[in-house]
Amino acid sequence: MGRLAPNSRMLHISVMNDAVTSTWRAWAVWAVGALFFFYAFLHRVAPSVMVPDLMRDFQVGASALGGLSAFYFYAYVAVQMPTGLMADRFGPRRLLTAAALVSAIGGLLFSSADSLNIAGLGRLLVGLGAGFGFVCTLRMITDWFPPQRLALLTGATMMLGMAGGVFGQAPLALVVENVGWRPAMTGVALIGFVIALGAWLITKDQRGASGVVHHAPSILGGLRVVLSNPQTWVLAGYGFTIVVIMFAFGSLWGVPYLQQVHGMSRPDAAFSASLILLGWGLFSPVVGWLSDRWRRRKLPMILGALLTLVTMALVLYVPELSGLTIKVLLFLCGVSMAGMVVTFATVREHNENAHAGTAMAFVNMAVIGSGAVMQPVTGWLLDRNWDGMVVAGVRIYSPEAYEAAFVVLPLSCVCALVLAVLVRETYARPQK
Repeated sequence: MGRLAPNSRMLHISVMNDAVTSTWRAWAVWAVGALFFFYAFLHRVAPSVMVPDLMRDFQVGASALGGLSAFYFYAYVAVQMPTGLMADRFGPRRLLTAAALVSAIGGLLFSSADSLNIAGLGRLLVGLGAGFGFVCTLRMITDWFPPQRLALLTGATMMLGMAGGVFGQAPLALVVENVGWRPAMTGVALIGFVIALGAWLITKDQRGASGVVHHAPSILGGLRVVLSNPQTWVLAGYGFTIVVIMFAFGSLWGVPYLQQVHGMSRPDAAFSASLILLGWGLFSPVVGWLSDRWRRRKLPMILGALLTLVTMALVLYVPELSGLTIKVLLFLCGVSMAGMVVTFATVREHNENAHAGTAMAFVNMAVIGSGAVMQPVTGWLLDRNWDGMVVAGVRIYSPEAYEAAFVVLPLSCVCALVLAVLVRETYARPQK
């Protein structure tokens, strides 16, 4: 072999530089989306560390507070299908920028609210913006990375989200105790404006290695195709049921439960509840990587549902557990729920690439819909079993009330296990 001609050598160097640039651009684009998911998850769980403050300031009980927290989820769910359809059709750059701005504005409104209605509107705007983050990030992963990295990068994105959830519990609880919930949430809201700037400057709507933009042929047609696939519904049901513990316990009612029933301080209870998110976040990339490597989707979902059921049942029904044992079990519960990360790769593999955003958005809608439904339901069950005790203007729920309300947690795990068995294995082979 001789030396390359000057023109050939220049072309070779140009191709290599383009490949390096493309690689760095891909990771930068993913990082912006993942950071927004971190921010969205922080907002999602934040009310759990200010339950007594919100009850006192707005003079409400568990049902109303559950509804206030769930406003985030209502808006989040409402935009999931439009997000998937628009990401498939137009690309995610403008969506992410606008979404971060809306979330930041909603956060400022929530932190300054002088009534429950204004606070609810703020949470609604936060959820409206946050609803675009995860699906746009999944769409960018699909566009910028090879298919064999989908589950791994979905897991890595969830890890960043769980990190936001962890930060939104014990660390945020310390800030709230020192400066109050309003200044704390104002600071959180301001981060959204920084993320919006980063999304506009860094994110790019380039598609795949060829740089060709792949538009879904028809918005309604794509939705029809996705919803006509039975596996889409099975996977959405699994997503809904497997995360009930995270939303109903880890993101809202777990902190007051651990304070009241197990006598923990608020920072300690917040740290304990955040271990669910920590376990989920740390092991989501691991489960995704193993699923990609072994080319198996169904087994992680089955094991995840089964082990989640076992660990949560031990926390709820074994008496006089030590604080350390509770923390270990909650961490393992989060590790078990990491099997949910495979759901998004699996629904992508059961649907064509042109409809990938729509399919993943539908599953994500079901996942977030779990919070929208189960947080108020759990609060309603607590109120129905409340014995009338009030301390400093805050309702106090007995261990018996929590036991009656938390029956939804193991039942949801049983449903997730049944649905996981019904999933058809794809062997990590996506449709074109």
